[in-house]
Amino acid sequence: MSTVASVGTEKQGLKMLVTAGPRAQKMVGIWLFGSAAWVFSMVVLGGVTRLTRSGLSMTDWKFTGNLPPLSDEEWQQEFEKYKQSPEYKRVNKGMSIEEFKFIYWMEYAHRMWGRALGVMFALPFSYFLRKGYITMRLGLRLSALFALGAGQGLIGWWMVKSGLEEPASEYVEPRVSPYRLAAHLTSAFVIYSGLFWTALSVVMPEPPAESLAWVQGAAKLKRLAIPVSLIVGITAVSGAFVAGNDAGRAYNTFPKMGDVWVPDNIFELKPTIRNFFENTSMVQLDHRILATTTLISICGLWWSTKKLDIHPAIRTLVGATFGMAALQVTLGVSTLLSYVPVSLGTAHQAGALTLLTLMLLLNHTVRRPSMSLLKTLPQ
Repeated sequence: MSTVASVGTEKQGLKMLVTAGPRAQKMVGIWLFGSAAWVFSMVVLGGVTRLTRSGLSMTDWKFTGNLPPLSDEEWQQEFEKYKQSPEYKRVNKGMSIEEFKFIYWMEYAHRMWGRALGVMFALPFSYFLRKGYITMRLGLRLSALFALGAGQGLIGWWMVKSGLEEPASEYVEPRVSPYRLAAHLTSAFVIYSGLFWTALSVVMPEPPAESLAWVQGAAKLKRLAIPVSLIVGITAVSGAFVAGNDAGRAYNTFPKMGDVWVPDNIFELKPTIRNFFENTSMVQLDHRILATTTLISICGLWWSTKKLDIHPAIRTLVGATFGMAALQVTLGVSTLLSYVPVSLGTAHQAGALTLLTLMLLLNHTVRRPSMSLLKTLPQ
């Protein structure tokens, strides 16, 4: 049996991503949505790992993984390795082995959950290829996403390794490079977005369209949705730099930053460009401005739909996106004012991915229908 179809199957002039009919389409769709949900859980677990300062507890890494300590002697050996790290010496000196076990298990769970995702993705992928369900176009896209997922483990270790190096000054707390953390989180967002968009394309090859007027309204909305989505993505990446610089624990007031609107040290680093990625004050100010811009942009998107003739499902989706944006800003402010507790910090990170999910769904829903569908629509 063919391992992969060479061209997309034609269904009323529409190129399908999955062959062999509706049942195969449903099976592949469920698998891809499940994989996307797993990546979502990875992002949330990664947030918990970072907020509990567990990420630097494992001081070595193997691509295939390894068993956790199984005896008191093995635990003591791992603890001794951790004691040589800058984080133990400057932050956790004197911690008990039971406290060490907690942060170790958090990091171990995060790493193994990622490896389990690789197995969970690869096995069904191989099965669907053997059955000939997957077209060449879909197979190439999924292979690229699988390669990104495999590389994510390397990016994660590259990030952790930066936190195991001695800081430049004895007064600086050891932490991972904000650039590497941003690369790790952005890569996770890209993988999630690719899986979610592909799953939507499999189960919903055509957008909801019942009249040409609704198609024209969706086209107008799409021209607004794309730049708003870009703002949402940039805001999410800026949040990674907030996390990387631990900027959420500075200026825990709102709307002002302390007693001022704009701190006077936002350009203290040289060259100037470094301030946007390494200066705690500037990084937090950027994120505040971008978050506010995101909320205003989505509010404008929602307001514009009042004058457009669009499908009711799209109108509902825009309303849900506006509500999620408002909730996300509320979570962000609450996290800041509460000095970044684990629960709120995790919820805020999950909220960013939820908002991105809704924007992906909106963009997918307002895309142009195929010519075969357009010809059947009433004027």
